[in-house]
Amino acid sequence: MATFELYRDKAGEYRFRLTAANGQTIAVSEGYASKSGAENGIESVRTNAPIATVDDQT
Repeated sequence: MATFELYRDKAGEYRFRLTAANGQTIAVSEGYASKSGAENGIESVRTNAPIATVDDQT
């Protein structure tokens, strides 16, 4: 099962990373000034990822 990990970085900003069941990092967020901002970012990924398209720029 994938997991969102919410944490504070060395600069004191809130960030989250999405990890796969095998522990591999799938995605890392930008820094947020508030915990609620990071939590909103997590909810945005949950909501928008199932309908996200792939923009292959190779």
